[in-house]
Amino acid sequence: MSVVVPVYDEAEVLPLFTEQLRPVLDDIGETYEVLVVDDGSKDATPVLLERIRREWPAVRVVRLRANSGHQAALSAGLARARGDWVVSIDADLQDPPESIAAMLQAARSQGVDVVYGVRTDRSTDSVFKRGTASAFYRVMGRIGRTSGPSHAGDFRLMSRATVDAVNVLPEHHRVLRLVVPALGFPSAEVGYQRAARAAGRSKYPFTKMLRLSVDSITGFSTAPLRLATWFGLVGGVAALALLVYALGSFLTGHTTPGWTSTFVAVAAVGAVQLLCLGMLGEYVGRMYTQMQGRPSYFVAYDSLAATTPDQGRRAATSSETPGSERTGR
Repeated sequence: MSVVVPVYDEAEVLPLFTEQLRPVLDDIGETYEVLVVDDGSKDATPVLLERIRREWPAVRVVRLRANSGHQAALSAGLARARGDWVVSIDADLQDPPESIAAMLQAARSQGVDVVYGVRTDRSTDSVFKRGTASAFYRVMGRIGRTSGPSHAGDFRLMSRATVDAVNVLPEHHRVLRLVVPALGFPSAEVGYQRAARAAGRSKYPFTKMLRLSVDSITGFSTAPLRLATWFGLVGGVAALALLVYALGSFLTGHTTPGWTSTFVAVAAVGAVQLLCLGMLGEYVGRMYTQMQGRPSYFVAYDSLAATTPDQGRRAATSSETPGSERTGR
């Protein structure tokens, strides 16, 4: 089993996380590796990871050259994970490591490829976070091409076949909580109560949440493009009706000059046009990024390659992902 843990400036919570994770994995009875992806941390996280690795040989550290984002760090971990089963989990202890055993049991007993950790209780989150999360899942459920469970984040267990399928996808700005359900592999769910962050501060401020939402919508639905088309049709019908009304008023001599109606009409049409152009720009931007073919991340260091060069080089080469998920040293 591989446990992929993306971290960024998590020096405060890492000791607590490893202290809670290690007995859970030891009790499962499976050989395992804990693949920690350091997403360009600027605090004491790299030093702390090396200390943890010396005390816990199963820990493997992969360090990215620069901060590439949570989803890119997850992708880097999936590309290098070697286990038959791969678990992705954050280090903030909001997702309980104790659920990993239940996930593995569910996968084997039900014969599924994916087991999602579903947040059945989010009372520790703020009202704003709960409200925006509920709105996000409702919107994606209506317009997206995925049928993933609601309130399932990036805490999941995947089979080797699922990870291999994810790794060959060439798309940029992937949102794994939507990519994995979109594959359509057999799945199950394990519910848990979401805890408060054990230490440190959240790495997902409002701006990153908004960016994730935009990537999710533009990556999994063409509904905004159809919405722009409907805006155009409605605007055309409204303009035709106004033209008929204006001609009728002119012929009957009831025209009254005024700037208010003109100003409102021009402002409304301009707003709709800008909104439509913005939607089109998001999709054109995704195509432009995809055509550039730039990697989403670069790997600077892999402790497996540092300790066993030949084995590490073979593992890294076999797990590199084509397209957007190329790695470099």
